[in-house]
Amino acid sequence: MGILKVNGLKKAFGIDELFHDVNFEVRGGDKVGLVGANGAGKTTLMKILMGQEEADGGSVQLDPAETIGYVQQQADFGEGTLYDEFRRAFDDIIELGERKRSLEKRIAAGEEELLDTYGKVVERFEQLNGYEFDSRIKKVAYGLGFTDEDFQKNVEHFSGGQKTRICLAKALLREPDFLFLDEPTNHLDIGMIEWLEGFLRTYRGGVLIISHDRYFLDKVATRMVELENYTVTSYEGNYTYFMRVKTARREALKSAYEKQQEHIKKTEEYIRKYKAGIKSKQARGRQSQLNRLERIVLPPEAASFNYFAFHKPPECAQRVAELEEVTFGYGSEPVFKDLSLLIRNGDGVALVGPNGAGKTTLLKVLVGELEAAKGRIKIGSRVKIGYFSQQHETLHMDMTVLDEIIYTYGVDEEQARRYLGAFLFHGDEVLRKIGDLSGGEQSRVAFLKLMLTGANFLILDEPTNHLDIPAREAVEEALMAYPGTFLAVSHDRYFLDKVANCTLELDKGQLTEYSGNYSYYLMKKEAEKEAEEEERLEAEAAAQKEAAKKAAVKPAEAQKAAEEKAAAKERAEAGKIQSMSDAKRTEMIQRAEAEIAMAEAELKGLEFQMNQPDIQADPAESQRIAEEYAAKEQEIEERYAKWERLVASE
Repeated sequence: MGILKVNGLKKAFGIDELFHDVNFEVRGGDKVGLVGANGAGKTTLMKILMGQEEADGGSVQLDPAETIGYVQQQADFGEGTLYDEFRRAFDDIIELGERKRSLEKRIAAGEEELLDTYGKVVERFEQLNGYEFDSRIKKVAYGLGFTDEDFQKNVEHFSGGQKTRICLAKALLREPDFLFLDEPTNHLDIGMIEWLEGFLRTYRGGVLIISHDRYFLDKVATRMVELENYTVTSYEGNYTYFMRVKTARREALKSAYEKQQEHIKKTEEYIRKYKAGIKSKQARGRQSQLNRLERIVLPPEAASFNYFAFHKPPECAQRVAELEEVTFGYGSEPVFKDLSLLIRNGDGVALVGPNGAGKTTLLKVLVGELEAAKGRIKIGSRVKIGYFSQQHETLHMDMTVLDEIIYTYGVDEEQARRYLGAFLFHGDEVLRKIGDLSGGEQSRVAFLKLMLTGANFLILDEPTNHLDIPAREAVEEALMAYPGTFLAVSHDRYFLDKVANCTLELDKGQLTEYSGNYSYYLMKKEAEKEAEEEERLEAEAAAQKEAAKKAAVKPAEAQKAAEEKAAAKERAEAGKIQSMSDAKRTEMIQRAEAEIAMAEAELKGLEFQMNQPDIQADPAESQRIAEEYAAKEQEIEERYAKWERLVASE
């Protein structure tokens, strides 16, 4: 496996420098995350690495035999069916096959002098696995969820998420030595993102990923490269480790800078005091030292939303929104049926589920844009809704950014510019038309408008789409400080982990509530899977016991069979643990510890309930809680046993 070496790259557009002195490597098996603010030049850098753009200086070293697969942000397809699109990945092989058949006909017609050429063509065709490309298309396509029926559909009729998967499949078909991914998680639902994470972790080639999905980078990246202040800095580890190291480095640099500034100040005071006196020689010496001093330069702070804070909204009812057995569908097909939901004042609710489950539809029913076929929707007293839509329908595309704020909220130009400045729109930028802004810039305007409404119930549909990481962090900080209530649909798991205290899963028309953030939801889902597996094993054991009874098996033999089954189960689990990678085992240990902590917290809650006078006065309720307490103690004991097996295997 080769190495991609980047040496001293620089690029500018006219007088505007994009980057300089860019140096890093990508080796086979590396998973490198490339991060930076929007407009920093990440996509341009990636295109230079592939030879699609010219650099102004520096070099990219890669063996000509090494291949690169590229998954871009925007799908660029030819005409025809999905199968036609996949076949285009093998144009060179198909052309070789046609040339081979043409030579066969000519040789059969007597042109024997072409035998040498034919031999070389056949050799190259076989090197490229020309006889197998059709089976490879099906293998990769099936793995990414496409069907034989999909093969016959026009490629332009697929959804955004499906088009992303098509791009990914095209890149993977040739099994490239290096895989370049530009925002690969855009338009993918959480389930498909998790599939992609697993695939990339085991990919044998080098992977370079541009992404604003911090959770994805945490799961996949083994090294981070940040493009900031016109150059790059490399960090070992995933996104969270990179941020920890970067913060520590900046704090150390800031401390050294402050000490140096204090030293410079004292030295300059000494020079001023003694430059004309008896100590003038020492003063000149210190001036020489000061002239030679290598000054520490602090890089500029990243631009941020300095005043990104919601005005305190008016008070409202405790029951902010209620759905009672709500049903909605298009035509005869229901999207969801008999959904019931209560959102309380102060809740931060995450709504998750696969693409097509009806999350956006549910939001539109809640805000009244769509009418439910059945059921009741009740919005609480004094509740004012602010709705953030993916399509930004509230923005007027022909208006300037400045006029959008002035005319919508009746403020003067000075106040409007102050608001816009807090959202990084400065100077003449406020005179640009909304329709000419990027997706991320439009999102910033939409968020500013949301802030100015004074809403106390925010309904947010993919609020972090198109935003770079600093902007996402600003949205998170604002929502965590927001004293109202919100319901957010998002595929940004890092965002959901930080802001939500309740997670709703909409899947197959049903809504399930989990009383925690996204990580808690994942933990509970994993526990549900384990419980289902245990139930299955118990059912099997019960069936075997019943079968043993019917066969008049002696009790000792039945006991022996049960012990052997339990031992086999333990050996299988031990084997499963031993086969795990170190990273997976560490992840499982951390998850087990989190599960134990959660179970112990739940145990304390039950203990608190048991000691309540009203509970103790109710024998039935007291008995029920006592049984729950005993079951929870047993659960904790089992979880500790599982944790001990994991730790012992390290």
